[in-house]
Amino acid sequence: MKLWVLVFINALAVALSLSIINFYFQQNLVDFFITFTVSLLTSYLVFYYLIERFVYSKIKLIYKLIHNLKLGKDLKDALGEYVSADPINDVELEVKEWARDKKSEIDQLKEQEKFRREFLSNISHELKTPLFAIQGYIEALQEGDIDDPEISKQFLEKASRNVDRLAFFIKDLDAISKLESGEIPVNYDRFNLTDLIHEVIDSLELKAKKYNITLHFKEKYHGPAWVYADREKIRQVLVNLIDNSFKYGKSGGNTSIKTFELHDQILVEITDDGIGIEEKYLPRLFERFYRTDKSRSRQIGGSGLGLAIVKHIIEAHQQTITVRSTESIGSTFGFTLQRDT
Repeated sequence: MKLWVLVFINALAVALSLSIINFYFQQNLVDFFITFTVSLLTSYLVFYYLIERFVYSKIKLIYKLIHNLKLGKDLKDALGEYVSADPINDVELEVKEWARDKKSEIDQLKEQEKFRREFLSNISHELKTPLFAIQGYIEALQEGDIDDPEISKQFLEKASRNVDRLAFFIKDLDAISKLESGEIPVNYDRFNLTDLIHEVIDSLELKAKKYNITLHFKEKYHGPAWVYADREKIRQVLVNLIDNSFKYGKSGGNTSIKTFELHDQILVEITDDGIGIEEKYLPRLFERFYRTDKSRSRQIGGSGLGLAIVKHIIEAHQQTITVRSTESIGSTFGFTLQRDT
């Protein structure tokens, strides 16, 4: 509402009241109109001055302060030249919007704090488990209670495996931190994806036998599949996804890799016939340290960062990664790459 309208309504109410009282005692219409006119003008001028001097100017000041602070100005610059035409209504809208923004900021800070606590807790757990194991084996050897050389050798081998696990975790943590911050550039190059898949399968053949899983590459199209991407990073994506299929597959099972030519992309799918994943877990599957079955994940090892690294690499290529899964049937991870014809 405009200031003059607000003042006029108040002045009109005062003028009518005084005029009616005067008419009641004088019973004279001329006096009624004179009283009404004089009271209206006097009340309007007095009210306008008082409201403008002591109320309206303060509201303008508050509005300018809120408006300019929202624009990101320093406090000393916040009282700028901007003045609203209707600050009484605008200050209410600005305050409500400001309150919504602050609530949103508070919610984001709470979410970040929750993420920070979970992140530190996960890192603490991932570091603590192998460190305590290494400490236990070394202390047992230091105390000299083990006379059997064979048992001593086993303890050293177990300590060594935990050192490797620790090194693997730190390497993955460093990799995902650099990927998220953009420190690792994507070195695009033209290469044959089919050749790379064969290389990865050959490198994982022994691991597949360890898990008693058969690897298949189902080439739908004969000949090279040229893509434009970072060859070494895509190798890591394939290794992480195939390795994941081993860990959550079943003995005697299969992992298959398929490629499909799309319009200007190539789709790669890695499918296993393992334990599968409940649908409710799928949206969070690519989060850091997220595990659907914590007890199984701890037993099979891994840093809990493999899928998160995959997601960041694919998104750095401005491509997409998807997952579909059915419990007790298996899972399929798919990602796209830019074709280079």
